[in-house]
Amino acid sequence: MRKNVIAGNWKMNNDLAQSEKLIVELKNLLQNEKPNCDVIICPPFTSLSEASKLLKGSNIKLGAQNMYFEESGAFTGEVSASMLKSAGCEYVILGHSERRTIFEESDEVINKKIRKALSAGLKPIFCVGELLSERETGITNDVIKRQILSGLQGVTEEEVKNIIIAYEPVWAIGTGKTATPSQAQEVHEFIRDLIQIDYSLETANDVTIQYGGSVKPENAKELLSQKDIDGALVGGACLKADLFMGIIKSV
Repeated sequence: MRKNVIAGNWKMNNDLAQSEKLIVELKNLLQNEKPNCDVIICPPFTSLSEASKLLKGSNIKLGAQNMYFEESGAFTGEVSASMLKSAGCEYVILGHSERRTIFEESDEVINKKIRKALSAGLKPIFCVGELLSERETGITNDVIKRQILSGLQGVTEEEVKNIIIAYEPVWAIGTGKTATPSQAQEVHEFIRDLIQIDYSLETANDVTIQYGGSVKPENAKELLSQKDIDGALVGGACLKADLFMGIIKSV
């Protein structure tokens, strides 16, 4: 049985004091709960080290929002996989649509990051998703196939089991729009079929595939009840402990 994973992507929100406050609130809400899922939070780089200290002994895991594919060097403003490991991270979000669109990251760059993260012992949360124009012109599956196959190029079957795939339709991120459960399930099933073709049925059945895109407590239960949806990558709702907790409880 695949375990559901609820991950919170804080994006560029919360300074150190705000991060500490949110973590304490979330820990207090979770301390008497045994969630039926893994819980991950991904604060900004500036809060990772302190977050790691605060999360010790809790059932919340720590991830980062990005990293570079080189180990070290003259890459001003970048952060390496080993730096994230030393700050206490277990996971890292890679290929998010904001990195693809705003920062123009290519499939090739994302693949390099995924392979570097895996070699360093980090578990990637690998994001894929189509633009509104791509959905409207009926090429969603073509886009997803390109992103999946390019992103996983050179990744072994054993390594794929340490990757979480997050399907995030770009048109549903931060817009208030959400893919219908059937729309989301259709793409999740397509992704699982791609993994089966490229690797094996066993691996396809093992891989966690999250949904992301305006997930809220009100819509989480119906989305997460779909056969191939194994949790959520949450944006805005993860910045309020009670809303994030509502999504966790919906699993």
